[in-house]
Amino acid sequence: MSEAPFMPKATAVWLVENTTLTFKQIAEFCNLHELEVKGIADGDVAKGIKAYNPILAGQLSREEIESCSKDTERKIKLLKKVDEVEIKERKKPKYTPLSKRQDRPDAILWLCKNASELTDGQISKLVGSTKGTVSLIRKRSYWNFSNLKPRDPVILALCTQEAFQKSLDKAKRRVEREKKAKIREEKKIQSASV
Repeated sequence: MSEAPFMPKATAVWLVENTTLTFKQIAEFCNLHELEVKGIADGDVAKGIKAYNPILAGQLSREEIESCSKDTERKIKLLKKVDEVEIKERKKPKYTPLSKRQDRPDAILWLCKNASELTDGQISKLVGSTKGTVSLIRKRSYWNFSNLKPRDPVILALCTQEAFQKSLDKAKRRVEREKKAKIREEKKIQSASV
């Protein structure tokens, strides 16, 4: 039994739909029975299986497919065996235990007072809240604002000192850029009026 490509049925579906290879060649390449490949072509087998392109996956080359299409006796050769498909993990929101969730508004208030250069987005990322909540606390219109006590998010274990410092440095660089841009703009206005 030869080495089969990753997702053999899906690969067979793609080969049937996109090449002129014989059923026998596809069956041998995908380690399937020739009748199964015929069933795929007839639409009886592999219904709902999404075609998997072996060329994009680096398992086959166009040249290999073309030369095998011309010589029906030739066997298709697998370029490389792919065992894993790379799936990019989406960054999951940081989980905050129930016992710590009521600390978030206090931490947001502390950050608004002690690190005012941070944007609402940066604060919401640090403490795991929403921009809307941060905005309400910053504007003092949060529903429970009168009961909030500013508390350090690092001490509350809502973020690390390192994450806080990185965000703060980034915010300071942004503020500096904005200052420089404002100065340049003022100079342009002054030079234009002279």
